[in-house]
Amino acid sequence: MKLNERHLMQLAAVLDAGGVSEGAAMLGLTQPAVSRSLAMLEARVGEPLFLKGRRPLQATALGHQLAVQGRAIIAASRRASDAVQGFVRGTKGLVRLGGVPFFIDSMISRMIGEFLNLEPDVTVQQSYMNLPEIMAALEGNQIDLGIVPIGALDLGPAFLFTEILPGRNIVACRPGHPLMRKRPLEAQDLTRFPWVAPLPGSPLMSDLQMILMSIGMSDLNIRYSGGSLMSVVNVLAETDALAVLPFSAVFAQRQEGRIVTLPYDIPQPNRSLGVLRLTSAPRAPSVERFAAHVIAAFDNLRHVIRRHERVVVWGAGQAETLPAED
Repeated sequence: MKLNERHLMQLAAVLDAGGVSEGAAMLGLTQPAVSRSLAMLEARVGEPLFLKGRRPLQATALGHQLAVQGRAIIAASRRASDAVQGFVRGTKGLVRLGGVPFFIDSMISRMIGEFLNLEPDVTVQQSYMNLPEIMAALEGNQIDLGIVPIGALDLGPAFLFTEILPGRNIVACRPGHPLMRKRPLEAQDLTRFPWVAPLPGSPLMSDLQMILMSIGMSDLNIRYSGGSLMSVVNVLAETDALAVLPFSAVFAQRQEGRIVTLPYDIPQPNRSLGVLRLTSAPRAPSVERFAAHVIAAFDNLRHVIRRHERVVVWGAGQAETLPAED
């Protein structure tokens, strides 16, 4: 026997409200319409649904069982309405994010946490990727947006790139590194210490090659490679190794004080960190809300990062201590 779900919802509303008029008002319906629905439901099941002569209305055993199902339908309908409203507002949904490891670990992961605190009904699925993988994943509808450094590259009309931070690389080391006391710093000084290599396929690898060319070297003493940002920081903090890192990664570690910027001016890539999306892809409100959160967070950080960067005297003979910014 198939029953009309709307009739079950109206039965539950009438019993919970204590009367037909009250139940109709709860559902935004008229009293005659609800009365007809209840009469049709009783005729369909062939049994009375209310105890006669009882005020407020009381259900029979069958009416009680059907009302339980009606309440479940009402609850499901309300959840569905909430889901639709949350999706439209961007407060419910899924964000599929791809990003380069060092930027994700140093800065974006904290912003993800802040966003999840603001929007507890949004889920973020994050994957580590470099630019080629991010572009392929966007085109294959595997991710919604990427956060990636991009240089002077024509992506074509299929992609939309929004810059969030100009690129700058530095040489990082531990605070007590011997080169922090040497004046002046010369290119050959960089070759006297071991190095940490960037992740394979990362833009930092090509940047390291630029540094080699600038100091007239064909190779460096690579003692560690393939690590995450945290492992690189740990190696630098415990050894006299050097590493090429984005300045923002060192900035993000400033309060821990485990690594600092070596005040030596290295060749800079023509590259910016930004949000990459497909131009024609449907814009899920939760994805747009997350992208706006990241862009706004970097707008707020930009002046702090620049002030922090100015403390380092690039290429000058005097190194300054990097303070902890609020």
